Amino acid sequence: MLILGRMLLGFGVGFTAQAAPLYLAETAPAKWRGAFTTAYNFFLVLGTLAATVTNYFTNRIPDWGWHVSLGLAGVPATIVVLGAIFVPDTPSSLVMRGHADMARASLQRIRGADADVDNEFKDIVVAVEEARRNNEGAFERLRGKGYRHYMVMMVAIPAFFDLTGMIVISVFSPVLFRTVGFNSQKSVLGSVILSLVNLSSVAVSTFVVDRAGRRFLFLVGGIAMMFCQVAVAWILAEHLGRHHATTMARNYAYGVLALTCMYTFSFGLSWGPLKWVVPSEIYPVEIRSAGQAMTIAIALTLSFAQTQVFITLLCSLKYAIFFFYAGWVLAMTIFMAALLPETKGVPLEAMRSVWAKHWYWRRFVRDAKLDSQVNCL
Repeated sequence: MLILGRMLLGFGVGFTAQAAPLYLAETAPAKWRGAFTTAYNFFLVLGTLAATVTNYFTNRIPDWGWHVSLGLAGVPATIVVLGAIFVPDTPSSLVMRGHADMARASLQRIRGADADVDNEFKDIVVAVEEARRNNEGAFERLRGKGYRHYMVMMVAIPAFFDLTGMIVISVFSPVLFRTVGFNSQKSVLGSVILSLVNLSSVAVSTFVVDRAGRRFLFLVGGIAMMFCQVAVAWILAEHLGRHHATTMARNYAYGVLALTCMYTFSFGLSWGPLKWVVPSEIYPVEIRSAGQAMTIAIALTLSFAQTQVFITLLCSLKYAIFFFYAGWVLAMTIFMAALLPETKGVPLEAMRSVWAKHWYWRRFVRDAKLDSQVNCL
């Protein structure tokens, strides 16, 4: 039953990860879209922290504490189900299914009774009509050259996310803290501190993502993460690896804690929430669901693969694993600086114009237009 429950939980998590960011992106005003979608990540982190605290206390209950822990997990699931009953469907989805009147009513409800939604609704209808000119399915379109830029981002963003090195901090931080000299109690406390830092950084990202922009956060976060990883690797190599010491001076141990907090804050400010924000807004309406589905599937597959090989990698590289991930952070930061266009404040229906102005991707947007014209003829 536990295995069956875990399988059903996996389906639920997959469906939610597919639908929730897209729903937020399609319903949010363009100028606040980043904040709305980042809020999804905020509640993910908050839920993880709540689960950790719950397990900490229920673990003290003899014999049946795990029953209480599993039972309490049903509370947020119930809230999600009840909440989904009362939220309206997105206007884009309704127009795609041929319910234009319902779509307009949904948009009016979302924006408010006094809001003028005429122009926004017309843009949605035009985008859907343009998408319908080509009879190919979403996955067939993704194989076309005109959608090459979406395919690249579909693979690059989840792949780079798993190569940030956050797994070292999120999963093995107690082991790291024990290694540098903290006792068991302080190691657990250090993990709680990191969770709180992650939560606070995501909250900060919610307020700045639509002001500073996605690319800026990617670049600042990447540079800060790389610096912290290199610094931690240097401290471990200098004070643990070289002289075969089993512990290090207390000042350096606290330095490792401070650097991991800085790293966690940088991650929570950038890659943590932007992993959800960018894929949910870059795909055009005709491939939006398929693109998001592929992004989530790739992310989950890579996370599974990484957890299978991480222990072996850690035992082989030791402190150098931080250099390993720092190299990937450098690569992904350069990639984002060169190939990711800025999407803040751009309506979803006008997102193609962002790619059309990009120095490299505009050639593929031009090919997409030519393919569309040929198919119409």
